[in-house]
Amino acid sequence: MKLYQLSPAEGSVKKSKRKGRGPGSGLGKTAGRGHKGQKSRSGGGVKPGFEGGQMPLTRRLPKRGFTNIFAKVYNEVNVAQLEVFEPDTVVTPELLKEKGIIKKLNDGVKILGEGELNKKLTVKAHKFSKAAQEKIEAAGGKAEVI
Repeated sequence: MKLYQLSPAEGSVKKSKRKGRGPGSGLGKTAGRGHKGQKSRSGGGVKPGFEGGQMPLTRRLPKRGFTNIFAKVYNEVNVAQLEVFEPDTVVTPELLKEKGIIKKLNDGVKILGEGELNKKLTVKAHKFSKAAQEKIEAAGGKAEVI
């Protein structure tokens, strides 16, 4: 095969309709835009959310609350999710990411107490809930704050 022999797959490319080219074409004169009005003009039409001059919904609804730009975002991991590791493993945020338990490291990892843990693990994380810490230590492991 040579470069000049390349062509698109059969039926994948349609020819564009030639509008405004006489009455015989079926799309002559107004070119399928109807008669007069804003939508018939070049560059005409309304922007998304425009309600004909009525106060738009986005402006009728009140603004409420705020977003704290300094808030820390922690990845939450339950103790039940730590069951995938072998006993006596040192569980770190990098290892959690490698195993696919967390997708990306944000501001840290917080271990929560949902579920059961039956393996002795050393868990290194940025935060622990009281329940999680108790469950890790009850299984013979250690909870270390980074």
